[in-house]
Formats: sequence, C-alpha cells, structure tokens
Amino acid sequence: MKNQPFFNAADYFLDRNIRQGRGHKVAIYTERRNYTYSELQEMANKTGNAFREMGLGIDDRIMLMMLDEPQFLVMFFGAMKIGAVPIPINTMLTPNDYEYLLNDSRAKALIISEDLVPLINDIKGDLLYLRDMIVVADDEPLIPFRQKVKNASPILETVKTTKDDVGFWLYSSGSTGPPKGAVHCMESPLVASENFAQGVLGMNENDICFSAARLFFAYGIGNGLFFPLAVGGSVILNKSRPTPESVFSHIERFRPTIFFGVPTLYGQMLEYKARQEKETGAKADPNDHELTSVRLCVSAGEALPVDIIRRWKERFGIDILDGIGSTEMLHIYISNRPGDIKPGATGKPVPGYEIRIVDNEGKEVPQGEIGTLHVKGRSAAQNYWRKVEKTRSTMQGEWLNTGDTYYQDENGYYHCAGRDDDMLKVGGIWVSPVEVEGCLIEHPAVLECAVIGYPDHKNLIKPKAFVVLKEGFTGSDELINELKQWSLDRLAKFKYPRFVEIVSELPKSATGKIQRFKLRKIGEKVE
Repeated sequence: MKNQPFFNAADYFLDRNIRQGRGHKVAIYTERRNYTYSELQEMANKTGNAFREMGLGIDDRIMLMMLDEPQFLVMFFGAMKIGAVPIPINTMLTPNDYEYLLNDSRAKALIISEDLVPLINDIKGDLLYLRDMIVVADDEPLIPFRQKVKNASPILETVKTTKDDVGFWLYSSGSTGPPKGAVHCMESPLVASENFAQGVLGMNENDICFSAARLFFAYGIGNGLFFPLAVGGSVILNKSRPTPESVFSHIERFRPTIFFGVPTLYGQMLEYKARQEKETGAKADPNDHELTSVRLCVSAGEALPVDIIRRWKERFGIDILDGIGSTEMLHIYISNRPGDIKPGATGKPVPGYEIRIVDNEGKEVPQGEIGTLHVKGRSAAQNYWRKVEKTRSTMQGEWLNTGDTYYQDENGYYHCAGRDDDMLKVGGIWVSPVEVEGCLIEHPAVLECAVIGYPDHKNLIKPKAFVVLKEGFTGSDELINELKQWSLDRLAKFKYPRFVEIVSELPKSATGKIQRFKLRKIGEKVE
C-alpha cells in the first residue's frame, strides 16, 4: 500500500505562490503597510522556527486570539508548516469562555493581539495546559518572542504531512451549548476554495478580496485567507470593527473586486448612504460610488432579505450572492451565482457538494416539502473534539446534518425555513420565521427583525416579532398595528405576527446570526 503524497496547506496557500513567481506581488493590504508573498513566507518561516525553539511541534495546538492583521496569517501558516494545529477563536467572548476554550483544546500556546490581553488576565480559574502566551502589537510580537523570530532562520522545511492530517480547528458558535471544536484536515480549505471561490465566484489572481466577516470564524477565514491565496490574489485586512463608515472607507481606498458581508451589515450600509445623502442633499448616482471596483458581493450567516437585495442592486448596480455554509463544512455549499439569482432563495448546490432534505426518520422528502438539510462534500470536518455523541448525531457517515430546515422549489432552488428549533407550529401548521421576517423587512420603517414562537392568552403558539426601526421612525401602538396589518395583507393569516415588540437591537452571534434563543428568554420576561 502506497503512502499518501505530501500535502500541507501552508505549502499550498503560501509557498506555491512563490514557486509560481508571485513573490513580489502584494498579498495583504493594510492601513499601515502592504505585505508581499515573499515577505509573508519569510515571516511564516521564521515564526515556525521560533515555535520549534519553544518546543512546539506536530499535533501541538496553538490558539489564535487575534484581530484581522497580517500576523494572523503569519502565525497560522507558521504553525501549519511545523505540523502544529492553529485554532482561531472568537475575539468577542468573555474571560470564562476563554478559560473553557483553552482548557478544552489543551492548547500549549496562545497568540493574542495586545488589545485583547485584559480578557485573558481576567480569567479566574486555572489554565491547565497553557505554557506560553505570545502578545502581538501593531503587527509585531512583543519581546521575548520577537527576539526568537528575529534570530530564527528564514528557511523552514515544511513537515511531510498528507491531506488527511489535522490542519486546524474552528470552534462553533455554541448557540445550543458549549462551543464545539470542529477538526479540519489539511485538504478542507483547498476543497472549499476550488468549489466556491473558483467554481461559483470565478475568482482569479487579479481579484482583491475584502471581508467584513472576521478571520476567526469559517466564513471569514475563507474570504480573507484561503480564497485569495488559493488563486494568487490579494486581501484587504482591517483590524477595526466593520462599521459602514470604515467599510466604505476601505473599499474606496483599496478598490477590492469582491466584497463579503452579512445581511445586517448590508442593511446598515444602505441606511448609512441614505442618511448621508439626506444630510448633504446629494442624489444617489448608481454609476459613481465607492463600490465601482467591486464586481461581486457575497452574503452568508442569515437568509438575505429580498428587500436588501433589491435596494442594493438599485443603489450600487451590483448583485449580492446569498448562500449558506457552516463551521463544519468550512464555507458555503449552497449559493446563488452570477447570472442565476433568485431573491429570497439560498440558491443551488455549489459544485462539489451534494444536498438532500430528509424527514425525522432520515427519508428524503418530496420536492416542495420542508425537512432537515443534509450536505456531503470533502471540506467537511473530521469530527468534534471530545464530543463523540454530537459527532455521531451530526456527522452521519458521508453526510452532515446541518440542523437547518429547507425545502426545494420546482426550479431546483433551495429555500431556508430556519433552524430545526426555530420553526413554529401555528394551528398545527409549520411556519418559517424567515418568511415572516422577509415580509416585515419590506416595510419602510423596519431595519431588522426576528420572529419567534410565543404563547397567546390561550397558551397557543403564535408568531412574535422583535423589530428594530430605521432612523427617523419611532415606536408606537399605531406603528405596531400597522406592522401587523402589513404582514396580514401579505401572508397567510396563521403566519402573521400576533405580537410585535420594538427593540433597539437584536442579539447576534459573532457571525451576524440572530440568536433567537436569547429572544425567547427576553420574551418570557416582557409579556
């Protein structure tokens, strides 16, 4: 039996670009300076050698608690080159969360951006396995790790791993329990890049990517690391919070060709431009705006409202491709695509992935019926770290149970009906919160909304909507009644929200997903 051929993701995404003559090309654009592929490779090599000097090696886990900065890529690939396992984690958690993640992963080293150090210092419990903490400030590690890197060799022979070796982990958001470590092999990012970036987006070496989604989770690390480097392209990194103002500023300065966002941000960006134009009296010109360099926009995280797709196209003349992906599959596996967009639908399967919709017994449902979405593809995680039962229930042979409910229409487009535990049964009939939200978001006063099930005075479940208003609108009984009537006029009677509550914001995960389980708890207190 032959040994598997050598494959290391760091070699593929970094060294291969040098071998193909892109050493002097800019790989990363930042506000402070730009970095070429050669600079990135040398920094990663020196970092890998410094890791080895610290006693780190094959299968040792290195946690990355970092903002979106060049050192993220340097540390990530430096670890991979020596066979260590980088684990990017959410930078928006609490000290208790970080204590759990460090102990659960048994990471021996933590790489952390300087701004985030107080969160680790506030950990009260014991860190049972952590040996070293390396602090990065202004794109450079602080002493003493800086000295190790400075004195390290710029040449590093990559360990002889295969495509099936563990490459990295990503922790799930933990919306239904403690975060789960999804273990990905070396090949996963290559597969996701070939399937979506090249197969759907047609990405090539002339593309410049800009992702408002952060590098620490699956959607962001694909957009801002794997995809551009897979094709020899470039990426724009912005370590600050992605507000509409900062996003527009970076787009105007660096001229990306592909922009990755989430539904909430797209809505906020439209409101920002509308407010700006109202204040200045300027008239929107779809031929003259900050996004003239952008050929495609991509959205994931939540279903993209039809109203936002329409308004974005009218304002900027650019399509938004909505899709669905997951931490376990690494990136998007169902998507709309250029020239084939159905507003309100998630799209069709991305090349390289197979999709099925099943009932509670695991049997495929007829076309048009709602069931649980399963996906199959080579970018799937191997397992959840130390979560045997969850691995078995989610990763069912070659198929991954996504936990999302979907149906397929007569033209082959897939439509989101929400999470398994988000679906409402009203009068014995299933109601998708996404459908009700899509109706409400079209009202001129509504910026965002989320729908949950709530018991009425007879203890029967009815839809309840939490609504965030656009600037210039004020909550009132009249507006609440208007929103109810708006829905009643456009939806089947059993679907319209019997309760509407105006709120200042909606609870969201770091990926921009609305956390309806938190709204259910809020609802219990306010009624």
